[in-house]
Amino acid sequence: MEVVEKNVDGLSREFTVKVTAAELDEKLVKRLEELKGQVHLKGFRPGKAPVSFLKKMYGKGVMGELLQETMTEANKKALEDNKLQPAMPPRPDIEDDLVEKVIEGKADLEYSLKVEVLPEIELTDVKTLELTRKIAEAPQEDVDEALQNIASENKTYKPRGKTAKAKDGDRLIIDFVGKVDGEEFDGGKAEDSQLVLGSNSFIPGFEEQLIGVKTGEEKTIEVTFPEEYGAKHLAGKAATFDVTVKEVQAPQEAKIDDDLAKNLGFDDLEALTKRVRETLENQLSGQTRLHLKREILDKLDETHSFELPKGMVDAEFEQIWQQVQSVELDEEDKDKSEDELKKEYGKIAERRVRLGLVLAEIGKENDITVSQEQLQTALQRQAIQFQLPVEQLAKIYNENPSAMAQLRAPLFEDMVVDFIIENAKVTDKKVSKEELMEDPDADI
Repeated sequence: MEVVEKNVDGLSREFTVKVTAAELDEKLVKRLEELKGQVHLKGFRPGKAPVSFLKKMYGKGVMGELLQETMTEANKKALEDNKLQPAMPPRPDIEDDLVEKVIEGKADLEYSLKVEVLPEIELTDVKTLELTRKIAEAPQEDVDEALQNIASENKTYKPRGKTAKAKDGDRLIIDFVGKVDGEEFDGGKAEDSQLVLGSNSFIPGFEEQLIGVKTGEEKTIEVTFPEEYGAKHLAGKAATFDVTVKEVQAPQEAKIDDDLAKNLGFDDLEALTKRVRETLENQLSGQTRLHLKREILDKLDETHSFELPKGMVDAEFEQIWQQVQSVELDEEDKDKSEDELKKEYGKIAERRVRLGLVLAEIGKENDITVSQEQLQTALQRQAIQFQLPVEQLAKIYNENPSAMAQLRAPLFEDMVVDFIIENAKVTDKKVSKEELMEDPDADI
């Protein structure tokens, strides 16, 4: 096998690979010798069929496999012998008509191998980075509002008099039977169903027709299922519902007191208030980190300049562009030409690749790695999200290296960001809640 560097252009490398037909034939004979005992051919005892016969029977198929293995071996040799770190998988360029001749043993294997390598990065010392950490406290009015919302969501209801008419906000206890074309349909029947008028939890037009009903009243409601209704056999269909109102209940004033807290599993109102404040402060802490992370990425982007692997930038841009084409453009982008948009998103792709390489290099230099325990925790979270057994999801990831890389990447990035925060010069700055809640990535 002969691997010769042919061309160097920035991060691009090109090699010429040559493996003679004799070398390939030697590999073929060796592989067929290994297969002797595994094949059973009529007229030959196990393991006694001559290689020349096996060649006629299986030569082309085995040579096809050997061709792939040999090219993989050559690609690896090109990288290892020249101590290169590829940015993307090497790209072999071989003539189609040559492949068939090589498989038939009539020609040497000869092809061009192109590869882009990772750039050398001179890292900024993270200890010299000066960062501002925005912090804010949860205002008392936010705590009060959250408690009021909790009370409203857990309000109680009291039966109205039998002659009282139902109002918006009342809760009805109803039985109903739904029909399409006079026939009952699956899922259209219920007993003792609770319905808060104005909650918009039923089909559009259903609740409005129950305003003014009384306890014990029977009423037939006519509605039309929305065109986008989940059950396709009902979408767009006109329907009737025979409703029996079993009780009309009036909402009671939501009280924020110890009883409310105890109904929610807390010892008293003080304990509930403490939990609410902690929740709000955790939300603000999350925003604090988002702003700090954005500042870190901006500083790393500003302080590093190096040639980017074109293949990585192109792949990142394609991923971004597909997302752009799948959603409605923002108002500020609607008047821009496609060329203008591609130029802007091209810069974003370059930034992402640059930052990815810098973060990877910081992690490498400081021995930052994602542990199996961290991966397992991430898998458990996703298993809950997708409602799958952890073992089943782990099998999917283990069989798909690119999916596993996507699972590992954000964990690794957060670990590198934590490392930078611990080592940089960080100054806390108190800001308003409104300023902290602004989207730190709004201009990207």
